[in-house]
Amino acid sequence: MTGATVLVADDDAAIRTVLNQALSRAGYDVRITSNAATLWRWIAAGEGDIVVTDVVMPDENAFDLLPRIKKARPDLPVLVMSAQNTFMTAIKASEKGAYDYLPKPFDLTELIAIVGRALAEPKKKPARLDDDAQDGMPLVGRSAAMQEIYRVLARLMQTDLTLMITGESGTGKELVARALHDYGKRRNGPFVAINMAAIPRDLIESELFGHEKGAFTGAQTRSTGRFEQAEGGTLFLDEIGDMPMDAQTRLLRVLQQGEYTTVGGRTPIRTDVRIVAATNKDLKQSINQGLFREDLYYRLNVVPLRLPPLRDRAEDIPDLVRHFVQQAEKEGLDAKRFDQEALELMKTYPWPGNVRELENLVRRLTALYPQDVISREIIEAELRPDVPDSAIEKAPVHSGALTIAQAVEENMRRYFASFGDGLPPSGLYDRVLAEVEHPLILAALTATRGNQIKAADLLGLNRNTLRKKIRELGVSVYRSSRSA
Repeated sequence: MTGATVLVADDDAAIRTVLNQALSRAGYDVRITSNAATLWRWIAAGEGDIVVTDVVMPDENAFDLLPRIKKARPDLPVLVMSAQNTFMTAIKASEKGAYDYLPKPFDLTELIAIVGRALAEPKKKPARLDDDAQDGMPLVGRSAAMQEIYRVLARLMQTDLTLMITGESGTGKELVARALHDYGKRRNGPFVAINMAAIPRDLIESELFGHEKGAFTGAQTRSTGRFEQAEGGTLFLDEIGDMPMDAQTRLLRVLQQGEYTTVGGRTPIRTDVRIVAATNKDLKQSINQGLFREDLYYRLNVVPLRLPPLRDRAEDIPDLVRHFVQQAEKEGLDAKRFDQEALELMKTYPWPGNVRELENLVRRLTALYPQDVISREIIEAELRPDVPDSAIEKAPVHSGALTIAQAVEENMRRYFASFGDGLPPSGLYDRVLAEVEHPLILAALTATRGNQIKAADLLGLNRNTLRKKIRELGVSVYRSSRSA
């Protein structure tokens, strides 16, 4: 819709200039201001076809202005920008009625594309949540990877679309599912979670769908299943890749027809439940192995969401540490502070147990160490307990490096320790092999500057096999070739 008028409000002169130039080149008429009062005057006068505004302005917060805009001109799309890049900022933008949210710094090409979509298909957003729902921070992190997750979740809050969350163990898959429920349209209904890997396979159907009295040996009374318990709310199916085939067939019927029968029952039961599934397995590989139904996969994978491992968003570690320290304080533990050197060292650690491992470490340090300030030396002692401090500081990489076997053994020991007295989810063998393959192939591509023929020769693989693994493991060939 070239020729449309874009109203831009931002108190940063440089951003106003950049947006003015970029939007003008895209064929739009642009009006710019540094304050909310002028923006509101234009809107109230019926000017503009779309608004692009910062959240924080000198005279008024855009979130306070948005309800007035929606009341006066409900079809006027508003694109909100913010440097306060948190989960709650994205959620608040959505529930206040913004068309979309962009964290700063933003990509100009993406902004222009969003403006074009908004003008072509203006959307009305649902009514806002109560202000009381804004307390707390269910998800933490300001990295680019987390910003994209916030934006996806904000768009899904008022829908019932089925979501498939993938990611390594400990990345926070259930936390994301809970956030989607707690801030979505089903927040007044129950949130019910079930871990397929933690239930005996012969009991999963009964756990999910319930059973009738006498349905099997030991069924003395009728028992409700998780679907009945989650009625009107959200059912979170964790480790969906461990679901046996018979249960997969039953679940597929629920997704196709919206009804199920209890074990031993004959009367179909209608259900109104939103399904959120999660896995740390490669379900496409499971499909090829005949362990997972392909039709069920596509029913569950309506909206895919991959959670990054902590090592890929290390810049979030300081925020996460502060969050876990605050949680510990609320539980009665002493206040602690991590010094900058300690935080920088933590950013370099691979975190095989991801956010769960980080949380366990912070809680342990908060509980066991009397010092008010957690230093780099304490972190070194905790993360490398078997290696002397002098070796960490002085040993050259080429002479003191661990063998591959030693490195894997050390990381697996830490990974198991991150679960405390419990055990990691099943399927560990395939998961470890996949995680070892990814950095191995990435290193080979890096060493050969992205040349797949040379990389295949270096690895001793057929070129087609290498290509298949690059595709299955999601190895970034582009990044590899540039990093050489």
